Amino acid sequence: MALPQGTTGSTMPRRQLGRRLRDLRNRAGMTTRVAARRLEWSEAKIWRIETGQTSLRGLDVEAMCKIYGAPSELLEPLTALARDTKARGWWTAYSDAIPEGLEVYIGLEEAASRLFVYANELVPGLLRTEGYLRAVLAAAHPELSADAVDRRVQLSQARQAQLTRADTSLRVDALISEAVLHRRIGTTAVVAEQLDQLRRMCELPNVRIRLVPMDCGYHDGMSSGQFVLLEFPEVDSGNPPEPSVVCVEALTGPLYVDKEPEVARFHAALASIEAVAVDARAGIESALGVL
Repeated sequence: MALPQGTTGSTMPRRQLGRRLRDLRNRAGMTTRVAARRLEWSEAKIWRIETGQTSLRGLDVEAMCKIYGAPSELLEPLTALARDTKARGWWTAYSDAIPEGLEVYIGLEEAASRLFVYANELVPGLLRTEGYLRAVLAAAHPELSADAVDRRVQLSQARQAQLTRADTSLRVDALISEAVLHRRIGTTAVVAEQLDQLRRMCELPNVRIRLVPMDCGYHDGMSSGQFVLLEFPEVDSGNPPEPSVVCVEALTGPLYVDKEPEVARFHAALASIEAVAVDARAGIESALGVL
């Protein structure tokens, strides 16, 4: 299986371009409704562009810059960024296996320098064994064919390869509810293999796993549910990094939070959870001991 080689594809260019175009629209004092009417587009199209959900042609960027009254010196860098919105990331080879709404997350994950993960129900995706993932899919998606399950396993393994690549810069801080270690997903052998994997992951220099004890009392994770907060590196020297994004797991698919006040609330939730968390090693050994 070919492993990812560290390309972020179009995800970050789309986000960067969308944010810059949104800023230009706001500076022009123009609502999305007015912008859509002047461009003869739908408001939904403006929203997709500004949230990085779609690629964009240089001609479209020129049209938006014109109605927003953007400085002429911005046109060239923004149209160059538009060309990058059509780049293909390694994960497009698994497009048949990516659940709806998750392609954006995978692109963000590939571009991130650090992930803060809170998991209160299941082992986080990046840390799962093949057996554990197959057990989850069998229970949650019994409609999937054997081939579809195999493809999702391959996608998971390709994502997980980021953690052990020689050139990786990705750091993962995982806060996992102690109850997750005792939840029987699959057979006893599957659970034991997953716990052993978590034990090995604790030894990686770029992975830190901490447990949230079941008897710790209240913390903000009880209200937030399971989520991942992604931080990004500087793209160019002297320029600020891409703003942090939170991906919240929901029954209908992932929800993305990127407004600064809302992201700040998740930072506060992480601090609350971290305050009660303990090193994972003893808890993993204890869970293995009772199997």
